[in-house]
Amino acid sequence: MEYIVEKIGMTRTVTVPAVPVTLVKIVEAKVCEVDDNKKAIVAYSNGKSTNKAVAGQQKKYNLSSEFNKFMTLTVANAEAGDLDTAPLADAQIVKSTFNSKGRGFSGAIKRHGFAGGPGAHGSRFHRRVGSIGNAEWPGRVQKGRKMPGHYGNTKITVKNEIVSFDPETGIVALKGAVPGANGALGKIRIVK
Repeated sequence: MEYIVEKIGMTRTVTVPAVPVTLVKIVEAKVCEVDDNKKAIVAYSNGKSTNKAVAGQQKKYNLSSEFNKFMTLTVANAEAGDLDTAPLADAQIVKSTFNSKGRGFSGAIKRHGFAGGPGAHGSRFHRRVGSIGNAEWPGRVQKGRKMPGHYGNTKITVKNEIVSFDPETGIVALKGAVPGANGALGKIRIVK
C-alpha cells in the first residue's frame, strides 16, 4: 500500500534511549477509480491553481476544487472514496521516496567530497578539480568523470521503521531520517 505524505520535520522520542524520528503527515486524498490489481487513481491537493484538463477530471470524479493533482497508487480500498489508512496500524517497515534538497550548481569538493589543495603558500590549487584528462591517448575526458555540476533534487528512496502512527491526525513517526526539505511531498510504501 502506498500513501502520499508531507514531511513535517525531525524530532526524537521521549524514551530512554531516545530514538531520532522523522514525522510525516498523510495527505488527505480521495480514491477516484480502482482496478483489479488494487492500482488506483488518487486525487489530492497541492495548493496550485487548476487548468481545464484538471477541471474535467474533477467533474468526471465529482471532486471539489481543492483536489487538483492526480497520481496512481497501490491502495487497500476496494472502491472509490476516502483513502484507507488502516494498513498503517499493522505496518512495521516502509520505503520513503522524496526528492532530495536541491543544491544547484556545486563544485567538486561539495558535490563529491574532493580534498582540494593547500590553502596557502601560493599553491594556486585550493578548491579546484585538478587534472581531468589523460595523455595523447585517448585524447578526451573519460565518461563518468566526477566534476562540478548540478547537485541534489534527485529522487531518493530509503527504508524506515515505523515507530508510531496516529490515525486521527494521520501523522506517522519514522525511525531515522528521510530525504528532502520540511514541507516536501513524497510517498511511503508499506514493505512489511
